[in-house]
Formats: sequence, structure tokens, C-alpha cells
Amino acid sequence: MVLLGYALAEKGWFDDKSSHLIARLVTQVALPCYMVHTITERFTAQELLRMIPNLRFPAVSMLLLLALAMVIAQLFAVDKSHRGLFVSMFFNSNTVFVGLPINQAIFGDESIPYVLIYYMCNTTFFWTIGTYLIQRDGNQTVQFSIKDSITKIFSPPLLGFLLGLLLVLLNIKLPGFLVSDLTYLGNLTIPLSMLFIGLSVSKAGFSQMRFQKDNLLILLGRFVISPLFMVLILSVTDLPDLMKKVFILQSAMPVMTNAPVVAKLYGADSDYAAVMVTETTLFTVVVIPLLMTIVS
Repeated sequence: MVLLGYALAEKGWFDDKSSHLIARLVTQVALPCYMVHTITERFTAQELLRMIPNLRFPAVSMLLLLALAMVIAQLFAVDKSHRGLFVSMFFNSNTVFVGLPINQAIFGDESIPYVLIYYMCNTTFFWTIGTYLIQRDGNQTVQFSIKDSITKIFSPPLLGFLLGLLLVLLNIKLPGFLVSDLTYLGNLTIPLSMLFIGLSVSKAGFSQMRFQKDNLLILLGRFVISPLFMVLILSVTDLPDLMKKVFILQSAMPVMTNAPVVAKLYGADSDYAAVMVTETTLFTVVVIPLLMTIVS
């Protein structure tokens, strides 16, 4: 499906409006419906309550990555014009557009709650610490708005997850026609996400790829250090095997697609962010099969 999205984009099927529309359909319509349907149809209240405390494992991993990224930025003299952006991209990953479809394709629907746990932690870190760091690179006065951060964190996908969780906890059964609608709309999530990845790769183009020091350090952080940290943290736990595999896979996802948007908004180095989104997304095609061979 990724290859199909890439091929169609190369043939001129999509323009900027098309990619924006697909992104909005996934994040604001399909994915929230997918969350509600999956949570309410496949999990009990006891199962979900047991999983929520496991937020601490991705949180610990991200805090360690954050600290390490700051040290690496100093030791390797990362360009000061995008040092905050570097740190943000080093410890945050794309857990929805890339992480969700890949986990669902490999592990099935049983992996979705674990994907969402990691997503909750990741999106909180990005829209607070990550965004603050990116602002520091820009040409505007650094401001931290709790209201704006909360608005970004409680995005439609997370609200869909929370609604599904509430329905399960309250033992509320949705009517059949509504379940059917949620199923149809939710089933758009994976194919549209895959097409969007192919479209994004085509739009970015291979010509932008360049392997300079700062770029290589991000690749090292995303695909080697981050999953290694997660493996080490999980090695001393008795979590379910599937949860461990999902967390490890999520930790090795590419750079957040929101990074260039936020960088441009605050006058930071958005070109650098766009290049890193492209490079890490392309490398995911190679890294994920290798990673799954190792952890399986």
C-alpha cells in the first residue's frame, strides 16, 4: 500500500490539497472511529485498567532519550540553529501515521491498546517539552502555553481512545447501526495511512536526503539508541510479550510529521526537520524488518 501511494503520487494523482485531506480524514475521522470501535469491541474494563499504568515505561524511555540527546548535542557540537529541534526529533517518534498501521499489520488488532498507550505518552511529550525546545530555535520569544498544549495533546485520536475507554468502563453498549458505521469508517485508517506514507515520501523526494553529522545522529537515536533503551527497560519487567514488542517497535518509529510544521510556525529550521522526516521514514522500511527479526 505504501508503494501504491508512492506510485500514484509520482503519476500526479495527488496535490497538496489531497495530502492535507487524507491527513485530516485519518486523524479527525477514521482514526477516532477506529479507536472507539476497537476498544469497545475487543477489550474489557479490567484489561484496560491493567494496561494504563504501563505508561511509565515509554515515559522513562523518553526522559532518558531527552537527557541523552541534550548531552549528544553538546558533545558533537550540533548546529545551534536547530539544536532544540534536534533534541525533539531524537526522543519523539511517529506513533500514529507510521506506528499504528505497521503494528496493526504485524501484530493485528490485539496490539492497538499498547500502541495507544505509547501514543498517549509520546504526544504529551511532543506537544509540551518537544514544542518548547523547537520554539527555542526560532526567532520568536519562547512561550509555553498550557492551554495550547492541552488542546494539541487531546487530539481527536486520543479523544476517541478516551471515549472508548469510558464506554467500556461504564459498560455502555453502542447500538448496532452505530457500531457498523464506526467499523466502516475505522477500517479506512490503515489503508489511508499507508497511502499517506507513500505520498509523503514521493513529495519529499530522495534528492533531499543528505547524511551529514546532525542527520546521522538523529538516525542513530531513532533506530538504534531508542529501541535499545526500551529493550533494556522492559528486560526487567514481566509485561506481556506482545506489549514489549509493540513498545520496542513504537520506540523505533521515524520523526514526528508535525516537527516541520511546528518548526515553520516558530521560525525554526523547518527544512532540516522535513529532511529528517523523509530520511527516517525511508529508513523505517529497512529498520523495522530487521528489528522484528531481532525481537521475535
